[in-house]
Amino acid sequence: MHLLLIVGIVLAIGVVGFSLQNNVPVTVSVALWSFEGSLALVLLLAMGLGVLIAGLLSSPSMIKSRWTRSRLRSQVSRLEQDKIALERRIVELEAELERLAPRPVQEEPQRFPGLRALFIEGPGKSKE
Repeated sequence: MHLLLIVGIVLAIGVVGFSLQNNVPVTVSVALWSFEGSLALVLLLAMGLGVLIAGLLSSPSMIKSRWTRSRLRSQVSRLEQDKIALERRIVELEAELERLAPRPVQEEPQRFPGLRALFIEGPGKSKE
């Protein structure tokens, strides 16, 4: 943006310098209309009309791009809020899952299953 402003100022200075050096009377004719004035005035009017036409032609695209940028910013903001809400919900669901999940019962490893069977079942009883 600053570069464009600098280029515009340099161009305007160049046009004014050129028009001051060319202060010759000229006649401009367009269809049935005729205008007589200095070359400097004609050049400045032509430059002014060019700037005006360029501004009018580029304004719809600038307005559209600003509207699109604004819409996209609001959409990004909304999506970021949704993301935060979903992250909170994930944390809540993980905590609930941890609370509801059955805890595995750890059994004592049997060191001597044969002796235990002897004492509990008795010497004469067998599983067969």
